[in-house]
Amino acid sequence: MTASRTLTARSAWHAVPRHQVRRFAEIALAEAPALAEEIMGEIRREYPHLPVVLDDSGEPMALIGIRRAIEAFVRHLAQGDHTVGRPTVPPGVFQDFGRGEGRGGRSLDALQATYRMGVRMAWRRFAEIGQRLDIPPPAMYELVDAGYEYLDGLVDQSVRGYAEAAARQAGERLRLQRRLMDLMLAEHHRGDPSDALAERAARIGWPVPGRVAAGVLLRPAREAVAPAVGQGVLLDMEHERPRMIVPEPDAAGRRELLDRALAGWSGAIGPPVPVTEAAKSLRWAEAAVRLMERGLLPSGEVLYCAEHTEALVLLQPEELIDDLALRCLAPLAHCAPAHGQRLAQTLLAWLETRGGAPEVAARLGVHPQTVRYRLRQIRELFGGSVDDPDRRFELELVLRAHRLRGLLGNAVE
Repeated sequence: MTASRTLTARSAWHAVPRHQVRRFAEIALAEAPALAEEIMGEIRREYPHLPVVLDDSGEPMALIGIRRAIEAFVRHLAQGDHTVGRPTVPPGVFQDFGRGEGRGGRSLDALQATYRMGVRMAWRRFAEIGQRLDIPPPAMYELVDAGYEYLDGLVDQSVRGYAEAAARQAGERLRLQRRLMDLMLAEHHRGDPSDALAERAARIGWPVPGRVAAGVLLRPAREAVAPAVGQGVLLDMEHERPRMIVPEPDAAGRRELLDRALAGWSGAIGPPVPVTEAAKSLRWAEAAVRLMERGLLPSGEVLYCAEHTEALVLLQPEELIDDLALRCLAPLAHCAPAHGQRLAQTLLAWLETRGGAPEVAARLGVHPQTVRYRLRQIRELFGGSVDDPDRRFELELVLRAHRLRGLLGNAVE
């Protein structure tokens, strides 16, 4: 409603003689309590699900609000200065109505419908008073416009209260969700956390799953908006590297939903574990992210640890693998670097294929005779230890780790 439709100095209502205006206001104010009761009764019949909140004296707050709204509107009509635009909306009460709907998890649709009903019923009563006092119809029509503009003010207050309640509830839910995640991702060396988890989960209405996967995300930008991972996935954006808990990660369609939601993000999701062991899944996810940052795992996407088990197992205990490599690959230390690298490639291909020269040659893309020559050199360097199963296992372990780190190179000539 624009300002030109309010009760301004040029309006038809302003032209109504002052004694008629004062008499209209006197009658309307006298009938305001009964009109409020009538409106309240109709609202209760049409919307019985709306809660009734009482004030300290036991009177319904809605009834008080309706009565105050009517009185404020009528007093505005009775003012001598009609250049005032929208009538003053009673502060607080209608904001409280919006807060109540927000706290109750309801929409504002029913509340706004009751406001419109109240305006219609008030207009009928005002129209009757106007007829009794012979107030011209154009002035009364303006009264309808003013009434609906006044309604806009009531709705604005309720929307403000609703938004405040929604923000407060969202903040409280996030706080409780972070507490739940902190408990889930903590190391539990003593006691079973199941009861505490169930209690915290119940406070946010989160069904406790049988298995979960923990994830660690890397922000694509400092001010990146939280990804829409879905209501069942717990997400904590307060960490420098956001963390999440994915319930039932192997459920049908879960992977596809996550991939869509996390497009543009990078990070890692740990392996599925029982809900009380989420910390284990988090450890693997954090390890994967560290490897991504070192360029040892693909970056620019969200990886699933279960698909990179070899890298995570072989690249994590670096000190142990390096120590084992020094001992196992000591015979190659006497070779020139490029030649030692070719022998290491050939040895790994032989260990992996368990075949003869043709199979190894096919894997390396070289001539079988070249492979035979290298295998003879390997036997000369390593002796009979390459026939020992335990030694072969150690050799394959360290050589696979070297390959994952890019230490075997690409040249095989």
